[in-house]
Amino acid sequence: MQTRRYFMGVAGTALAQSNIARANDRIRFGIIGAGERGGYHARRLARDEKTDVVSICDVYRKRADAAREGSNPRAEVVQDYRRVLDRNDIDAVVVSLPDHWHTPVLIDAVTAGKDVYLEKPMTFRIEEGRQIVEAVKRTRRVVQIGAQQKSGPHFLEAKARFFDSGLIGKVSLVRTYWIANRGFLRHPPKNFIYRPEELDWKLFLGRAPKRPFDQQRYFGWTMFQDYSTGQPGGVFTHTIDTAHMMLGLAAPSAVVALGGIFEFPDDRDTPDTISILAEYPQKLVLTADCTQSSPQDRVDVEFHGSGGVLNIFRYGYSFQPKEKSAPRIEAKGVDADGPHMANFIDAMRSRNQPNSDVVYSHYVTAACHMGNMAYFERKRIEWNNAWNVEAL
Repeated sequence: MQTRRYFMGVAGTALAQSNIARANDRIRFGIIGAGERGGYHARRLARDEKTDVVSICDVYRKRADAAREGSNPRAEVVQDYRRVLDRNDIDAVVVSLPDHWHTPVLIDAVTAGKDVYLEKPMTFRIEEGRQIVEAVKRTRRVVQIGAQQKSGPHFLEAKARFFDSGLIGKVSLVRTYWIANRGFLRHPPKNFIYRPEELDWKLFLGRAPKRPFDQQRYFGWTMFQDYSTGQPGGVFTHTIDTAHMMLGLAAPSAVVALGGIFEFPDDRDTPDTISILAEYPQKLVLTADCTQSSPQDRVDVEFHGSGGVLNIFRYGYSFQPKEKSAPRIEAKGVDADGPHMANFIDAMRSRNQPNSDVVYSHYVTAACHMGNMAYFERKRIEWNNAWNVEAL
């Protein structure tokens, strides 16, 4: 049976392809999710001479209004993302929503003929990777996942300089950590007053279990399993992505995890402290550690190779060759957000795959999901071939 969504997809795909084919045209964006990250994208896209922000969507009207004021005062404001997808004049959408909305919104968007920039993590559950890859291949849309390291100039430089050249040698251990990320420890504003006409709680819940409005769950959704992949999907996505990027990794062989709710028991059901250990077929081990109990925000990815040790993240990189007398090789970090969005826009025009395509991103996200599965199920999680997506 051919549904309304099918016909929308056929018509939308043809229209979006014809729009992007006009290489000199400004690309018209809709913003779906206007919180901190969505508002940031709206402001940057509004300043770009190649793009326009014409529609802003958020279940909390106050956030959508603020994003409009900071980007394009003439932009349409809506609460239901489907109103954005209904517009034939929109070429692409930026999706920055709670994790449980990522898969349904992405699939609806590509079916409606929109290219998509989706903030990480790509999926809410590991099996959703196949659904997304199938939908993107069927619709031939361009989808970029917001793991901006893949386009970061100093990340690309380090990959060529130390890995592609072979200088770092055989890497057997990658240590990663992101300590005290306060973006995953949010609470309601002190002066917040819930007004149902202003904040659509039912739409926020979507496919999550139905429950009365809870302001902690809305503002602190990253700390609840109903809406979030927790710190593994929220921060390990970036550090594990860096390891996958540099070493060409895909599926882990097995993952184990330990942790718990050690300091913040009253406002969450995801761990505030967790350590993940992943083993890869390339004969290497990756560790990922985080805690919100530390007052010091620290993040790093450390590659231990037979030819030296590389420390790298957004601050820059530092490589110490194995020869003790050899000088350290260092570089400062360069903004990756701008280049990552630029890569997405270039891919929209060329119809080539962007740097963080859905197949690559599925495996990065899957490693995070396996960490959550290992933690909550209290067992070693081995790779299941049903999760492979290359042959789709």
